[in-house]
Amino acid sequence: MAQKVRPTEEAEAVPRVAWRPVLLIAGAVAVVHLAVAARYGWHRDEFYYVLTGRHPAWGYVDQPPLTPALARLAAALPGGVLPLRILAIAAAFGCVVLAAKLAAELGGRRRAQLISAAAVAACPAYVAASALFGTTGVDQLLWLAVLAATARALRLGTIPAWLLAGLFAGLGLENKHTIAALLIGIALGLIITRRGVLRTPGPWLAAVLALLIALPNILWNASNGWPAIRMAAVLSGRQGSALTQVPELLLLLTGPPMLVLLVLGARRLCLKAGRPHRWLLIVAITAVTLMAVTAGKSYYAAPALPGLFAAGAVRVEAANTGGSRRRWPLALGLTGVCAILIGLPVLPVNVANSVTTGVGSPVLETYGWTDYVHQIVAVADRYPGTTIFTSNYGEAGALTILGPSEGLHNPVGSGHNAYGFWGPPAGSDATVLCVGEFTPAYLHQFWSQVTEIAPLTLPDGLSNEEVQQSAAIYLCQQPHGTWTQLWPSLKRLS
Repeated sequence: MAQKVRPTEEAEAVPRVAWRPVLLIAGAVAVVHLAVAARYGWHRDEFYYVLTGRHPAWGYVDQPPLTPALARLAAALPGGVLPLRILAIAAAFGCVVLAAKLAAELGGRRRAQLISAAAVAACPAYVAASALFGTTGVDQLLWLAVLAATARALRLGTIPAWLLAGLFAGLGLENKHTIAALLIGIALGLIITRRGVLRTPGPWLAAVLALLIALPNILWNASNGWPAIRMAAVLSGRQGSALTQVPELLLLLTGPPMLVLLVLGARRLCLKAGRPHRWLLIVAITAVTLMAVTAGKSYYAAPALPGLFAAGAVRVEAANTGGSRRRWPLALGLTGVCAILIGLPVLPVNVANSVTTGVGSPVLETYGWTDYVHQIVAVADRYPGTTIFTSNYGEAGALTILGPSEGLHNPVGSGHNAYGFWGPPAGSDATVLCVGEFTPAYLHQFWSQVTEIAPLTLPDGLSNEEVQQSAAIYLCQQPHGTWTQLWPSLKRLS
């Protein structure tokens, strides 16, 4: 018989989820995303996930295997990038539903559940992540699944409930290592606020299950010299001051209404009424602190915020004022519209570029890949069979996935991240077309003769992380060694 921890009175009185309105919100999110899902095109990371998935392994230098495996399966279906985007939309749908479930676990009734669900649906960090398929969207889904399952396990106290939380945690570790911040936060939260739970087997069995699921990736990293640690150090060094990350997370990635909801949630969790769920506050503080200390990207900690959204929604519901009944739907709706305009490909590309100037938008990095590949193919046709070496994985992925339909049959390689781990490309090193953000001075380290053939541009005069003013196609000849000799200096992490 499963052992139980005696639940609190508040935990016993958990309302049922208001499924119909919650599913309506989640369905609206899915419809909006689906309407523009493939309007611009692939994102560079989506190319990369598919290509890494085609190299089956228990890990890669920059990520665990779950998202690449899913990307490979989706890319095998007809429809180009659309099957991948449907996976992203499914993750967004799940996030909205789980946000409502989490509010219910905190004692929230219908209104609190709808506010919590709408906050996640309108949050810019969630909208932007759902515009493309990648580790971030799956990460957000699994963080929310762990939060909701942990709240449920604390209420029920059964071993099966704890094992469900452990299952989600293990899957999260096989998707993105940043979920470790959540698990550390939960452990600290239980030690500080629910220490008695740790005298029962449930949390420990959940931890063992999560570790067993993550073990293949851990062993892969250990056998390959812990590339995940090296990659984390590289990314941390690129982010600049950690002090700039927290304001960006709170203002740019959440929006003013959600910021108010965060404050209300934190206040509730500090009061007596929120005491059984105060561990959620510890989780949020831990995740944001770890992000700041490690100088991680600001959106890494975004999945910790729905716990405060849910607590804030319960507080709003408890206040039960007529004014707030009108203000919150309007405020969240307006935030959602702004998030859609910035995070989804709904605007003409020139307008979207103007709107996001100085902010940056991943959605603009999905534009122009077909034209980009066409420019490279036009040059490669003059050098049949010549190896193409790209400056990053986005270019290599685009040429590999989109190139064949343009008539490209040249071998393609790169030294960037997992491509560098896989080794030199097939084909001769005597004559190579080097494509992307290279400089002649850099290429002269490896080839004596370097000739710029043509610049690379995006349509409509745009530029993004892939195509900037220095992007070009170079013909490189007279190598300073074989591919094997040059490879240690050509491969890189970033």
